[in-house]
Amino acid sequence: MKTFTLLAGLALSFNIHAAMVSQTVTHTIGDKSFESTLVFDDSKQGLPAVLMVPNWMGPTEGSLTKAKKIAEMGYAVMMADVYGSDVRPTNGDEAKVAATALRSDRQLLRERTKAALEAMKSSLPKSADASKVAAIGFCFGGGAVLELARAGEELGGVVSFHGNLDTPNTEDAKNIQAPILVLHGAIDPFVPAEQVSNFEKEMNAASVDWQLIAYGGAVHSFTNPAAKRAGKAEYHPKVAARSFAAMDSFFSESF
Repeated sequence: MKTFTLLAGLALSFNIHAAMVSQTVTHTIGDKSFESTLVFDDSKQGLPAVLMVPNWMGPTEGSLTKAKKIAEMGYAVMMADVYGSDVRPTNGDEAKVAATALRSDRQLLRERTKAALEAMKSSLPKSADASKVAAIGFCFGGGAVLELARAGEELGGVVSFHGNLDTPNTEDAKNIQAPILVLHGAIDPFVPAEQVSNFEKEMNAASVDWQLIAYGGAVHSFTNPAAKRAGKAEYHPKVAARSFAAMDSFFSESF
């Protein structure tokens, strides 16, 4: 069983508006350090806390912009580092290596995601409601938070945006305690119909409280403005807006 140690975070202000602040949250697993960023509107109270696992590029300015967007909707959001502060991919090839290392070891992926969750819980501001905790993820991160759910983590909800749905052991779905929302591009070539069908069977067999919304015309990475691989991984503004609204509605019910 691996152990991790939490370290104090550093508060910095952003220029989104006067009340929006960020906090660097660091933690360690063994001798490996991780650096995440928590963003929240300090003028609001009772904010649900949301762990956000980014896509395979890890913590980036683009993912931080996404975290701020969600925070403005009324959440305390932590952009989680599950790679380690020494791993910051600069291109797709490097990202593939980093993501594959964790996806090929689901237990390690679960441990890394769980450690980030615990770091967030220990660093929440007074404006957050520690009894309301959820996890979301994008692409690689969507798969990561689904694995966190399969590990039996007690959460108010788990949302996967265009994430991978496969898992090595579908029997682990019986451990799921959180309601699940999957937001999926209906013509995503990286998460094909067979994978979706297997996921549905997995959820139903375990009697999970789950939902899946498939967006017509959307492929992979539909929430990512930098995604420009036509027909494969491509930003879809209308679907992106619908998916964030669906997440917000889902959490309104959960909390």
